[in-house]
Amino acid sequence: MYRVRRFLNTDAELVAQLIAKTMKTTNIKDYSIEYIENDLKSLQADDLIERARQFHCFVIENSDDSSIIGVGSIGPFWGSKTESSLFNIFVDPDYQGHGLGRKIIETLETDEYFLRASRIEIPASKTALHFYQKMGYGFKNGIDEVDSEELYRLEKFNSAAQRLTK
Repeated sequence: MYRVRRFLNTDAELVAQLIAKTMKTTNIKDYSIEYIENDLKSLQADDLIERARQFHCFVIENSDDSSIIGVGSIGPFWGSKTESSLFNIFVDPDYQGHGLGRKIIETLETDEYFLRASRIEIPASKTALHFYQKMGYGFKNGIDEVDSEELYRLEKFNSAAQRLTK
């Protein structure tokens, strides 16, 4: 079994290791090792602690041994009060396919940054594209090609938030 909880600064090193393991195991199917190594330079423990100051970060913990097996974050889209973004969603490769990614998205979609936003964006890897589409995210502005960062830009509209802001 597992539990979802807020990220603590003391989790940073384990989360950085989880991200590196996931990218080198799962994302390697779609990206070069050079791309992954470059990306990981900005996903070190100190970077994650800094991001946690700006975003709401959650981890999934294995109840048996308290290991961190998933992570995800949500925050304002470039400081916006009406748009948010999802970031750094990773599930340990040993636990993929068991609904943990869905649990992370569901958790993020109950967070205040999601609830207040009329639009939520996610920079999606090639690897995760179909997963996010199953979760209701579509191509931003209909553009179904990767951008200069080799990511898809996906979005979801939150009609409940739109009604709240009117």
